[in-house]
Amino acid sequence: MTEPIVRLIDPTPGIPAAEAGSFLAQLDDQNLCLTEDTRGATPAELAWQPRPGTNTIGMLIAHIAIVEVYWLMVASESVGPDYFERLRGVLGIGPDDDGIPAAADALPPATLAGKDLAFYDDLMARARRFTRDIVARWKPADLDGRVQRVSRRDGSTWIMNRRWIVYHVLEHQAGHYGQINLLRHLYRAQVGVEVAR
Repeated sequence: MTEPIVRLIDPTPGIPAAEAGSFLAQLDDQNLCLTEDTRGATPAELAWQPRPGTNTIGMLIAHIAIVEVYWLMVASESVGPDYFERLRGVLGIGPDDDGIPAAADALPPATLAGKDLAFYDDLMARARRFTRDIVARWKPADLDGRVQRVSRRDGSTWIMNRRWIVYHVLEHQAGHYGQINLLRHLYRAQVGVEVAR
C-alpha cells in the first residue's frame, strides 16, 4: 500500500493576521512550483520569443516580481513620486525593465539580455522578502483597510482593500506561471531543445 499524498497550506508562521499568512503561504507555494518548473532553463530559453512582440519567460518572471513589489507598495500606501527608485532599490531593476507591455514588433528588453535563472530566482526572492516584511506588520483588521491609487496608464481612480491586493498578487502570479509553462512547451516544440524536468 502506498503512502497518501498530502497537500496542506498552513498560514506562514509569525504573521499576526492569519489570513495574510495564508496568502503568503499560497504565494510561497506558487514560487516553489515556478522554481521547480523552470529548472534547466538556459539564458537562451529565458530570452526566447515565439515571435517579436511576445513575452519571454524572463520578461514574465521579472514582471511577476515587479508587480508584487508595486502592489505591496500600494497596500502599504507608500507609492509616491519616488516609487520608481524605491522599486529599483528593492529589486535592482525598474518598473519598466520587464518590457511589458511589449510593442507589436518588440524584441526582449536589453535590461534582461543574457540573464540566467539565478538572476530571476533572486528577483523573486527579493520581491517575496519585501512582501513578507509588509504583511508581517498587518493585524487582522488591516486586510479590510482600503487604499486608493490613480492609474498611471489612464488616470482612473482605484479603491481596493488590502485583501484584494494580496489576492491580485496571487492570481497575477498564477496566470503568468501558466504562460511560463506554455512557453517552455513551445520552446521544446519549436526549437527542438529538450526541456529539463
